[in-house]
Amino acid sequence: MTLTPTNKSGATGSRTRLGDDVNPQSGLCVVCQDDCPGYCEVGQSALRGPEMIYPQPYGHMTAAAQKDYPVDFSHFSIMGTAVGAHGVDPDPDVAIFPNVDLSATLGHDDGIRLKLPLVVPGLGSTDIARRHWEGLAVGAAISGIMLTIGENVVGMDEAATINGGRVVDSPELRRRVELYRRWSQGYGAVVVQENVEDSRLGVLEYAVRELGVEAVELKWGQKRRSSGGEVKILDAVKARTLRERGYLVLPDPAGHDADLGFGRAFPEFERHSRVGMASREAFHERVSQLRAAGAKYVFLKTGAYRPADLARAVKFASEARLDLLTVDGAGGGTGMSPWRMMNEWGIPTVYIEALTYEYCARLAARGEYVPPIAIAGGFSLEDHLFKALALGAPYVKMVGMARAALTATMVGRFVGLLIDEGNLPKHVLKHGHTREQVFAHHLKLAEEYRDLGPLPDGAVGLYTYTSRLAQGLRQLMAGSRRFSLTHMSRNDLASLTKEAADATGIPYVMDVDAAEVDAILGA
Repeated sequence: MTLTPTNKSGATGSRTRLGDDVNPQSGLCVVCQDDCPGYCEVGQSALRGPEMIYPQPYGHMTAAAQKDYPVDFSHFSIMGTAVGAHGVDPDPDVAIFPNVDLSATLGHDDGIRLKLPLVVPGLGSTDIARRHWEGLAVGAAISGIMLTIGENVVGMDEAATINGGRVVDSPELRRRVELYRRWSQGYGAVVVQENVEDSRLGVLEYAVRELGVEAVELKWGQKRRSSGGEVKILDAVKARTLRERGYLVLPDPAGHDADLGFGRAFPEFERHSRVGMASREAFHERVSQLRAAGAKYVFLKTGAYRPADLARAVKFASEARLDLLTVDGAGGGTGMSPWRMMNEWGIPTVYIEALTYEYCARLAARGEYVPPIAIAGGFSLEDHLFKALALGAPYVKMVGMARAALTATMVGRFVGLLIDEGNLPKHVLKHGHTREQVFAHHLKLAEEYRDLGPLPDGAVGLYTYTSRLAQGLRQLMAGSRRFSLTHMSRNDLASLTKEAADATGIPYVMDVDAAEVDAILGA
C-alpha cells in the first residue's frame, strides 16, 4: 500500500522542497533547513494555521482522497461467459448489448422510474454546487436519474424567510427544485436532504408542503468527514446571519477577534454544521413525522462510519421500511471536507459495501425487509458501476455518483464559455468550433427540448457523460450475459488478490468455477 503523502498535495497547494526525498512517516523532507520559507503543509500551517486544513481554492473545485487503500474496485475483474443469456433469449440476434435494459424503479410503489440506476447524492450549500446547479439539475432531469439537494441550502439562503426558527420561504431551494422539475420527463426524482440544522428549520416539511417534493432524505453525518459540513464565508454580514440561524461560525463574527482580523489577518469565516446523534427512537419518530407531513418516499444516507453504525442504518431502515438507504464509502470526493480527514477517516467503499451486503443478507435470511441500497464513494466510469452493482447484488440497486457528475457538468459549462470566446484548446478543436460539433448529443437534445428553451452547456455535458456510462455498462453486462439489472450477480466478479477475496467473499480468480470445471473436464 502506498502511504498518503502527508505533507504535500495539490489539494492544499503544498509541496516539499526536496520533492520525493521525504521521510515516509512524517512526509517532511529528510533534511529540513532553517532557511526554508515553508513550502510543505507544516510550513504553510506555520503561516496560515487552520486555513491549511481544507482543500483549495474554495468554491472552484472538488477534492477526493489520495490514499491508496489495500483493496479497491481495480482488485476485481468482471467475468464474462460464452454461453447463455439472462433476461433475453439466448439468440445471437437478440442477445446484443443495445437490448440490455438499464431501467429501474424505486419506492414502495415502484413510483420512481429511472433510465439509469444512478443517483447524484447530496450537493448542498457549497458554492460550487450553487453555481453549477442549473447544469446539474437540467442534466440529471433529461438523463432520467435522481438528484439530491443536499444539506444547509435553506440556512445558507440569504433571501430565505425564517419566522420563529422555521423556514417560511427559500428562493434558493425553490429554484433548485423547480429547475429539475421543469425539465423532468417522467423519470427520476428530486430529493431534498436534511441535517441537524435543516431539521430545526423545518426544511423537509417546507419542501413537501410548499414545493411539492415527494422524496426526502435523512442524513447521518458526512460521507468524507466525521464532523458536520463546512463551507467558507467571505462576507461578515452573511457570517453573522448564519450565526443567528444557529450555525457554528469561526471566528465568531460577533466577537472581538472578527472585528479585529477580518480582511486583514484572515480572509474568510468558516461555517460548521453540528453532528447528529442517531438513536432508534428519534429516527423512527422523525420518519413518522415526515410521512405525516406528506412525504411519499423517505430515504436515509449514512457516511463511512464504523461497522456498528452501518448495522444501525441497515436495521433502522429495515424497521422503518425506507424506500432507499445510501451507504457512502471513504475515498470519494466532496467540496469542503478537511483534507487529512478526507484521507484518513472512515471505511473505504469496497469494505463498506462488503459489510452492507453481509448485513442485508442476515436480515433477508430471517425474512426481514431489506431496503434498496445505493452505494457511493469514488465511482466515475461504467466498470465501476458494474462492479458496485455486482458486488452488492441483489441488495444494491443503484450507484451514487456526485463528484463525477459535477465534473461533467463543470466541463460542459466551461467548454461552452470557451466556444463563445473562440478559445478552444486543441483536444476540443479536433471536433470542431461549434456546440453542435463539440458536443456529440447537442443537435439531438436541442431538437428534443426545443419547446423548453436553450439547454445549459453543463446539462449537455452531464447528459453526454451519462450516455457514455449507459452504453459502456450495457456492453459489460452483455459480455456477462446479464440483460437486465435484476440479473446482476456476485458471480459476475472474481477477486484478483487473496486480500480482496478475504474482504468481500468474492472468490479468488484461480478458484472461480472450480466445481463446473471439474464437471466439464472430469474430476
